[in-house]
Amino acid sequence: MFRKSSQSSALPVGIALIATLLSGSAAAAQSTALPGQALAFDRNKGNCLTCHDIKGGDSPGNVGPPLADIRMRFPDRAELAAIIFDETKRNPLSVMPPFGRNLILTSEEIESIVDFLYTR
Repeated sequence: MFRKSSQSSALPVGIALIATLLSGSAAAAQSTALPGQALAFDRNKGNCLTCHDIKGGDSPGNVGPPLADIRMRFPDRAELAAIIFDETKRNPLSVMPPFGRNLILTSEEIESIVDFLYTR
């Protein structure tokens, strides 16, 4: 008598389990994204991608400099936060919107974006 192997029926279950674990890892990675990333990429808030290239962002602009190696370029967090708050104080000819002065972003949101940029 021919007996059906239990391994053949376990294979689809094992594949489904691996797929579930992998998709769970991707979901976990997305859910651990920093709040500042959501703000920076949000077209209605920070909108940084309109002018800057940021790793992980879609359709970046090229008006402003790429936002990479930020911790090295701006070791003083307060300087970077001030730029986001109102770059026109440092550079009156800047086209960067004064996100804090114009009440587009709160101080807490600016700090969240700085946290995020420090990971790039």
